[in-house]
Amino acid sequence: MTTRDTMELREDDIKSHYLAATEMLMGFDHSPRIATARYSVTTPEKSPGVSAMGRRFRSTTPGLVTRSTARAEGVRLLDRIAEKDDDDPLTSPIQATVAQSLRRALSIALAVGAEYARQTPLVELKKANLEGHLPVERKPEFTELLAAEALATLYTFGNATAFLLAPHSAERSTDIDPVEEVLTDNAPLALHGALWELDQAIAAHATEDTSLVATILAYAEQLMAKVALRSDTAPRVAGFTAASWRVEADKLTIAGFKPALAAKGTALTMTFKKPNEVVGNHIAKYQSLRLAKMLMAYDFERKLNPFAEMGGFIFTFMGDGAPGTGKTTLIQMMAGLLNDYCKAAGYPFRYQNFSIDQIDSYQGKSGQNAKAFITNVLDTGVIGFGTIDDIDQIAGKRGDKQSSAGQQEVTAVFMEAFAGANTVVRGNCTFGMFSNYPENVDDALRQRAGARFLVDGPQTRDDYIDILALLMGKNHQIPVGAHELFAAQEMKRAVAASFEGHARPHEEGLLRVWDQVSRDIGRLDTIAKLGAYLKAIQEADPRFTGRAIKNITDAVKVRAMDFELPDAWMENPELFLFKPYDEKLTLIRGMTQEITVDMVIQEINRYADSEFRYADKSDEVAISNMVRDYGRQEEAKRRYLAGKG
Repeated sequence: MTTRDTMELREDDIKSHYLAATEMLMGFDHSPRIATARYSVTTPEKSPGVSAMGRRFRSTTPGLVTRSTARAEGVRLLDRIAEKDDDDPLTSPIQATVAQSLRRALSIALAVGAEYARQTPLVELKKANLEGHLPVERKPEFTELLAAEALATLYTFGNATAFLLAPHSAERSTDIDPVEEVLTDNAPLALHGALWELDQAIAAHATEDTSLVATILAYAEQLMAKVALRSDTAPRVAGFTAASWRVEADKLTIAGFKPALAAKGTALTMTFKKPNEVVGNHIAKYQSLRLAKMLMAYDFERKLNPFAEMGGFIFTFMGDGAPGTGKTTLIQMMAGLLNDYCKAAGYPFRYQNFSIDQIDSYQGKSGQNAKAFITNVLDTGVIGFGTIDDIDQIAGKRGDKQSSAGQQEVTAVFMEAFAGANTVVRGNCTFGMFSNYPENVDDALRQRAGARFLVDGPQTRDDYIDILALLMGKNHQIPVGAHELFAAQEMKRAVAASFEGHARPHEEGLLRVWDQVSRDIGRLDTIAKLGAYLKAIQEADPRFTGRAIKNITDAVKVRAMDFELPDAWMENPELFLFKPYDEKLTLIRGMTQEITVDMVIQEINRYADSEFRYADKSDEVAISNMVRDYGRQEEAKRRYLAGKG
């Protein structure tokens, strides 16, 4: 959304730099000052006796003379790009897109640099320098302004390149050498250094079209990071950071040293599941379905979801259960629902899973992978769904000597992202953590899961009949018998029964606390009595902290919005999704219900049951390990004594 202080970067101003940008891509001379050349930058000629590129870039910036006394090397970026297709004489669509995007990014960067110069004394000082009338006392100011313009131009080039190429990236990344050639003498020389180093990166890491895009994106991200770091101590950058420019044709906003994320969705290839194909798991299925619709209420202009503003949004959740109970099926169901809803609304949808193969042996790389995963899902320009399957294997417990450094890095990143000081919940995405062994997840990380989905699979006789009939398919004539297929899976009835089942705790340890509190103070029908019950739970399990209370109250607020947005609202976006934010908020508020004591008790028991279940499993695992260790010691002692005898 364009804010009031955002200025339009006129298309005519951008296109006025096309010639200079094109000539830079065709060829220029550059002598590296900081970085070291690893590859020949002059590409072979395409035909004998014919030069690939005949023109060289000449600066069009008034008042600047860029000369070099060192040996210059020709950089022909268009030729370098054209090499990445096994000598195919025709340019591929991706290569053409890359070339167009780079020219566009360079032109935008030069236009922003010109805007910065106009808003500061730089234009005046360039004119005076060109005429030879630059006052001596203003030379330091001139140098600082040139450096600030160079930083603004470089960052904008990296930012625009990443933004324009993001929709063409595949699900892969490339590690490139660190960016070093960041020059700040003036904007044209800065771009020469950047393009020279980009040429080096393409030569080293791009082997075909897919890796070409990945390499350029990796370079753009590194360039932005390096320039942003340099800007922290650079003078005169306020003229760039205090303003913002909008490129309407590209929907790109340049706002200082902050990356502009492109709204890029991912094409899903997973097998989707319909809700009626999930048997059992009533509460988990119901909450997943509601959460999918909640996400669709996100307002792309306001960058906020009405459910998040009202406090009834599930930002993080944990699904736990034994192997084979349906965790993967739930992921497939929710991703499928979001994919279909977003297609109907024309919204970009991004699904990403963080898996064990992203734990790297190189120090810091696992944390970088986790941070990239979080950033991609949080992108405010998309509806995001991020999953971490088998999180007990991915995120290590702090202090656990068996956890690798990479697992510890991932734990730190997830903890900061899910409930850190800088965490902002806008309601455009959700993160689901899934595990067969949640007791092996770090306690603090597990408690950052705001909602708990017990994935216990089919439970009743009716569930087992339904799942057998579903998986058998239709290639048979076996009668169903005395059973109404899928009647037990009717959502509202099954969910109501599941919630009522938490009127009393399920876990033995929590049940003892419940019985004692009930004997001491009677029915829990006031906030004071509910608080006393919570304190008694904390005395039985010290890990039941204030964060647990917050998660419980969030779950209660979700229950207060215990309604499903109508399917018609998803199928016809004009009815709800495309309405202004305030109208969405009014419609949702009109559907909420009052919080009841029963709701609070059920959610306390549901959450506390899960914590006691995890603690019991964790203790049992620890005891089993100790028993096994004692057995090993006894066997080692027996063998030792037998050997001595």
